[in-house]
Amino acid sequence: MTVFPAQRPRRLRRTPAIRRLVAETSLRPSDFVAPLFVAEGLSEPKAILSLPGHVQHTRASLHDEVKTLLGLGVASVILFGVPATKDELGSAAWDRDGVAQVAIRELKDAFGDDLVLMADLCLDEYTTHGHCGVVRGDGSVDNDATIELYARVALAQAEAGADVVAPSGMMDGQVGEIRSALEGAGYDDTIILAYAAKYASGLYGPFREAVGVEIAGGGDRKSYQQDSSNRREALREARADVEEGADIVMVKPAMTYLDVISDVKRELDVPVAAYHVSGEYAMVKAAAANGWIDGTAVAIEQLTAVRRAGADFVLTYFARELAEELSR
Repeated sequence: MTVFPAQRPRRLRRTPAIRRLVAETSLRPSDFVAPLFVAEGLSEPKAILSLPGHVQHTRASLHDEVKTLLGLGVASVILFGVPATKDELGSAAWDRDGVAQVAIRELKDAFGDDLVLMADLCLDEYTTHGHCGVVRGDGSVDNDATIELYARVALAQAEAGADVVAPSGMMDGQVGEIRSALEGAGYDDTIILAYAAKYASGLYGPFREAVGVEIAGGGDRKSYQQDSSNRREALREARADVEEGADIVMVKPAMTYLDVISDVKRELDVPVAAYHVSGEYAMVKAAAANGWIDGTAVAIEQLTAVRRAGADFVLTYFARELAEELSR
């Protein structure tokens, strides 16, 4: 009689090659979208202190960075514009000659369809008050007036050549307003990536430094971004965005909302993205700089977890660094 030994799962972990063979979740440079900042009026790139390794780009350095990313297999970027001047409505966001639109045209002319070029669609980088929309006299944000401006921004970005517009303001009805404007102007093929479940998080601080945003009066965005205690609400928001015409939905932040990523992936039949945000990146970098963790190992572990939870791709400040690591 043959006696079979008990199952030993660790047989499947014995060598790196075996582990790669049976890995349930992959992490590749093509899974990353690199967030990039382009600033108006700079003569050279400007370091972002709370995002080590990242800068506000000039248009020339932006071109060089995108070329490097493409060479590493990162074929997708999302662009954030930093204007020289701001106003109450954020009008530079839809100016044909605004910094983001000019940069989009230059990148598409240079790289064409080799690059998936996403444009963040919001007003906070462009407004004097730092909110994501039109502010009433009482300090609240006017939802309906704001989404009318979002439609103008979407048209400017699509005309400049953006493959994807990414509304991030969490206004009710924003996707429907944008989809109607795009199709009315003949931009039927422009993809909408909706920040469908964007939480009012304490993890956005380094990003706000990167784009020079300070919310007036020390305020916050809790009246229009999601409450971190709510899970089911995220599905309602994501379903509404898909019904209004979103092609892709996104959860933001990533690591603290893995349950939400999993829910959205399970319930909806569109691609799901996650944004590994600036604070998540900065915490890893700070701990690594102090010698407390292996930063690269932790970054790979975290982004693998985001993919394992269900994200089809990840917006991450680690895109270039990990693409270099994974290509070795």
